[in-house]
Amino acid sequence: MSFKYFLKNGNILPIKEAVIPISNIEYSYGFGVYESIRVSKGVIYFIDEHVDRLLKSAKIIGLYHVYSKKDIKEYVDKLVNKIEIQTFNIKILLIGAQQKEKALLFIIPSNPLFPDKKVYRDGVCVLTANYERAFPDVKSLNMMRSYIEYKRAKDAGCYDALLVNNSGHVTEGTRTNFFAVKGNIVYTPQSKHVLRGVTRTMVLRVASLNSIEIIEKDILKDELNSYDGVFLTSTSSKIVPIKKIDNIEYNIPQITKDLIKLFNDFLSHFRAV
Repeated sequence: MSFKYFLKNGNILPIKEAVIPISNIEYSYGFGVYESIRVSKGVIYFIDEHVDRLLKSAKIIGLYHVYSKKDIKEYVDKLVNKIEIQTFNIKILLIGAQQKEKALLFIIPSNPLFPDKKVYRDGVCVLTANYERAFPDVKSLNMMRSYIEYKRAKDAGCYDALLVNNSGHVTEGTRTNFFAVKGNIVYTPQSKHVLRGVTRTMVLRVASLNSIEIIEKDILKDELNSYDGVFLTSTSSKIVPIKKIDNIEYNIPQITKDLIKLFNDFLSHFRAV
């Protein structure tokens, strides 16, 4: 699918003008934050949560700008209303500058990368990587190491790489959140150690609404073989079961299958307020 328009600093422009000069040192150094939002049939999923996180990420790294939550939401609506395609993603890109008035806000439509349907049935393989991000709760443009580990995983035929921090705990994927199942309980790494994915947050909500217990705790890499099953979450992929981490193989527990169905039902009935 091709798109005709994007938005820069509140203005709708032709997509061919969606460029950043190579002289932009803030962009070159990764001094920016971003969000990816799912749009389907006019519904912008979890816009409040995404914009809140964007603004929080900017604040944490000292990226000053002139845009309010209200502004950004109105800009997203403005662009979405110009697009005739039914299902796509919106990327919000906020790039810092020496003066806050010169910070750049791009809102760009893109094609979602949906996984093959068989991954939900069969699961995916992932690798582990020893890497601890400097600002776990910031969705920043400084993605070099994550990119390298993701590429290593893809080159090996895997779906993603799981990051392991300096204490030996699995934290998250390079672009996913991580969950583990033991018996009737689901576990996920502590929020303070990870990027709190919007899909992760919504899975926690869906689980609570359906009396499925999810506990935040440190998950040691050395204890991964003690779990009955594991899965990933993200905006485009939703809930994806894992069949193998390094050399450890897993089945897909019923509770994971239940969560996949419950979350899909939740999305199908979701309407932006």
